[in-house]
Parts: sequence; C-alpha cells; structure tokens
Amino acid sequence: MEDKKIVYSGIQPSGSLTIGNYIGALKNFIGLQDEYNCLYCIVDMHAITVAQEPKDLRKNTLDVLALYLAAGLDPKKSIIYIQSHVPAHAELGWVLNTMTGLGQLQRMTQFKDKAKKYTDVQAGLLNYPVLMAADILLYQSSFVPVGEDQKQHIEITRDLAQRFNSRYSETFTIPEILTPKVGARIMSLKDPSSKMSKSDTNKDAFILILDSEDDTRKKIKRAVTDSSGEFRYSDEQAGLKNLINIHASFSGMSPEEIVKKYENLGYGEFKEDLGEVVVEGLRPLRERFKEIREDKAYLESVYKEGAEKASYLANKTLRKVYKKVGFIPR
Repeated sequence: MEDKKIVYSGIQPSGSLTIGNYIGALKNFIGLQDEYNCLYCIVDMHAITVAQEPKDLRKNTLDVLALYLAAGLDPKKSIIYIQSHVPAHAELGWVLNTMTGLGQLQRMTQFKDKAKKYTDVQAGLLNYPVLMAADILLYQSSFVPVGEDQKQHIEITRDLAQRFNSRYSETFTIPEILTPKVGARIMSLKDPSSKMSKSDTNKDAFILILDSEDDTRKKIKRAVTDSSGEFRYSDEQAGLKNLINIHASFSGMSPEEIVKKYENLGYGEFKEDLGEVVVEGLRPLRERFKEIREDKAYLESVYKEGAEKASYLANKTLRKVYKKVGFIPR
C-alpha cells in the first residue's frame, strides 16, 4: 500500500442507511477506490456508545457490509472490514485517551447535542472522538471523507497526532478532510434545516436505501416544499431545493435543467416524477443487496480477509506506538 495515499472511512451499523448516506458518502466511495488505497470500516464499536440490541447490531453490521458491496465497493481494490475484528483500534484508543484533555472532549458539539438526549451519559459517548482518532491514525490515513458535522472530530484527530509526534517523534500522518466532489448534503424531508438522519423520530423525514418502493414514493409525496407555489432553486425554498438536489443526484440533470422542466408544471407532478427517479435509481442497488445479503459465505470471506489486511497495517503502527511510549515488546 505504499504507492498511493490512504483514505479512511467508517460507517456506523446503527440501523439501515439513508439515501443521504448513499448520495453523500457511498456513491463517492466508489470513485476513490482507483485513486487511493481505501479502507472502509463498519464501526460497530462506535455503535455501542448508545445501547444496541445485540441481534440487531449483528444484522445491521452485515446489512451495511452488503450495502457497501452492492454499491460497488470492491474487496480486491479496498480493505473492507469490521472494526471490532481489529483489536488495535481499542488499544491505540486507550493510549490516545491518556493524552486527551477532558475539557476538549466536553466541548465537542456532537457530545453536547447527544448528552442532552440522554439522562444517563456514558463515558463511551464522551470518548467517541478518541476512538475515531485511533481508527484514522492506525492506518497512516492522509484523507478522511466526512461531512461538516464531523469536522471537529478530524480536528481532534489532528491535534492528537501532532501531540504524539511532538512528544515521542514522528509517528502519525496528519490527516486532512476530503471534501466530496459530487453529492449535495441531503436534508430531512420534513425539516430541511437539518440533515437527513435515520435517528429522526419522524419516519417520513428520511428514505432508507432499503425502504420498499411504495414507501419511497409515499415519503417523497409527503415531503415539505413551501407555500409560494413558485418552482425555484433557492435557499428561501429550502424544502424544494432539497428535493431538486435529490433529483439531480439520481438523474444526473443539473438543478437548472430540473427547474426549467418543471417551472410550469407544479410541485405535484415534480414529486410524482421524483418518486420514480429515486425508485429507478435505487433499484439495481436494492436488487444487488438482496443477492449479496443472502450469500453468508461470501460476506464472511470479505470481512475475514479485510480484517487480516487491516490488522497487518494497524499492528505496524501500534508496535511503533507501544515502543515509543515505553512498553516492553512481547
């Protein structure tokens, strides 16, 4: 893996993925495989920072793996693995925990937001960014494709890498954010001021990649537009703008072309067509997912081989770290 720069990305298996995950992340992952050495991780250790039903976590982990493969990730080109299969993540996480300020973790926006939702906040939720830093730094990653909401996590990762490097000598590559070339940020269908999220309490606010075709159409029909009745692509009409972005992502048309096509036809016809555009766009992925998901032996071979390759790289970094902090080699 010496010749190309390394890209690292992880997705949590806490339920099925939305079309926002597909447009904003998965679709972009495919193109990165030829340009970089890519590691795509299913971060099950992160998922348990919030209580999970064990059987659901197992199912969701394999669902995400099958979605990765159905979307076009190639285990011959990329390393695709499950986080808990590589113990070095937790081991490096512990070392980095001993160098992370409590105040820095308590100031994290995501921690503050999530802590408001729970009466009983666990230490894992607070330490989440340290484990994420370990995920990234273990592989000497140059780039991490993340959205705005994860920016702070990359900053803390960079801080920890620089802190370790200056205390113990050059050890970690300092990672940078990789901004996706395509794919607008997809917002909630019910509240276009917030990002589409599978944890939304209103099931009509998001479309899951694995929703049925009927549910997909229904959710688009119920999506908010606005009361002006005009067909424009503007921030003043955030609901409509979001739907136009979804259309553009699946149809390949530009927002301007979409506005031109529908400006005299109204929202109803646009939503009707958008439902079909999304259903048709997802159909090959949904069909491929079903095939792959039923092939237990294939999924197992992918995650076993992925864990072996990931462990080889992770342990190279961990051995250096352990030596530098003063641990006696095994």
